[in-house]
Formats: sequence, C-alpha cells, structure tokens
Amino acid sequence: MIEPFTRHPRAVGETYAQHLRMAWGFAFAMLGAGLACLVHGLLPFAFERTGSRCVQRLHERLSRRSPPPAASNGAIATSR
Repeated sequence: MIEPFTRHPRAVGETYAQHLRMAWGFAFAMLGAGLACLVHGLLPFAFERTGSRCVQRLHERLSRRSPPPAASNGAIATSR
C-alpha cells in the first residue's frame, strides 16, 4: 500500500518527505508566477520578467539536484 507513494521519490533519490517538500516548493513558485502572468496579460507593464525568471530559477534547482541512484542493472533510474 505504501509502494505507490514511495516508488517515484526513491527513483529520484529522495524520501517521501523530501519529495513532497521539493514538489510543493515548485508548485507554489509556479502558482505565484502563473498569477503574475495573468496580471501581466491585463497590465503588460506589470511583472514583465516574473514568469521567465521563475522558470529559470526552477530549471537551475532541478539541474543542481544530484543524479538519482543507479538501477540494479547499471542503468540510470528515470522518473517515467
């Protein structure tokens, strides 16, 4: 019963709590940037770079993560 909750976090080298914290951090950052983009659509002078800066920061965070542990057959584990 716990397997569905731990399979993906384990595949990316995280505990359930670490994965939850990382995912929610991304979610709240994207929600904030998304709201800024909605406002920017109505008021083009507002939040001109907020969305793109958020995407850049999140990409940097993902890129800095340590690689997931190798699978037992020597292949790199993936999240798919």
